[in-house]
Amino acid sequence: MKFIDEIQILVASGNGGPGCVSFRRESGVPRGGPDGGDGGKGGDVIFRVNPQISSLLDLRYKKHYRAGNGLPGEGANRSGSNGEDLVIEVPPGTLIRDPSGVLIHDLSEATDGAAPEDFLFLKGGLGGKGNTFYKSSVNQAPHVAQKGLPGEEREVHLELKLLADVGIIGFPNAGKSTLISVISAAKPKIADYPFTTLVPNLGVVKYSDDKNFVVADIPGLIPGAHQGVGLGIQFLRHVERTQLFIHLIDGSPMAPQDPLLAFDEINKELELYDQAHQDQEDFRPLMEHPQLVVISKLDAMDQERQTEIAESFQERGLSPLFISAVARTNIKELIHAMGQKLFGLERGLQGPQEESV
Repeated sequence: MKFIDEIQILVASGNGGPGCVSFRRESGVPRGGPDGGDGGKGGDVIFRVNPQISSLLDLRYKKHYRAGNGLPGEGANRSGSNGEDLVIEVPPGTLIRDPSGVLIHDLSEATDGAAPEDFLFLKGGLGGKGNTFYKSSVNQAPHVAQKGLPGEEREVHLELKLLADVGIIGFPNAGKSTLISVISAAKPKIADYPFTTLVPNLGVVKYSDDKNFVVADIPGLIPGAHQGVGLGIQFLRHVERTQLFIHLIDGSPMAPQDPLLAFDEINKELELYDQAHQDQEDFRPLMEHPQLVVISKLDAMDQERQTEIAESFQERGLSPLFISAVARTNIKELIHAMGQKLFGLERGLQGPQEESV
């Protein structure tokens, strides 16, 4: 399925139905008087979180959405039916902004087993009063009724930021997709060429009998990503909501970059992205996220190279964990380190920016 994470649409609530001017006319009932009913209320526009949706694709092909109008009132004091509400379902993590970028509302998953969150965005117009409403001792035959209030119309920009606890960052072909396929039930596309992953992949990792966490594999990070080079800027927003980064680095002799240089280049992109978005009111700087440094493809390294890489990071005060997703080496240790750090953060135990494993 194609991944769509930004879209602009026009939404409108329903108009209120007009009230009715009517008089009761029946044989044997003199002076029946006014009996015009009220108009129905216009439908509301409601955004609803649906955890089964993973992108904004379903909204891509329609640009205008309108709730139902209220029906007119009728004689015999019959009120018009209310207009049908417009319910727009979106994935968890959707931001609703106005066209200038100002945040209107942040939609996230329901908590504590509650129903999915509903956000009443636009209220429908109120129905008009029928002429019965205007009857009084001095005006027993009113010939007026209200028209009903118009609904609201507004253009909105929807932006999706994935909800995940852990984000796996690193250069293409560092082994991110392979790792997430090993630690969870996710089945991403895996190949030996750059940009195999064109959409973020999500996987649920079991930490203990009563604790799980969600991991996102973020594609497209290369130098210049903060400016849109590769796929970077398209997906960097998706790591803003994570609590922890797994900084995955290719340690094999065939790696295109020196591991320490790769580490610095990715962090530089995060820093530049922060600088470009620091004025956003809802922005959390990426460089404030704690990182676990993990060197992948241990199965392709000899002891000498492993020692050389470890020493280069130790000079920075870091002790990276070496893993092989293919051979399942040190995977349990990685999950344990992720869980310990993640659930420590939930208890408010904020660690330094870059973490040793």
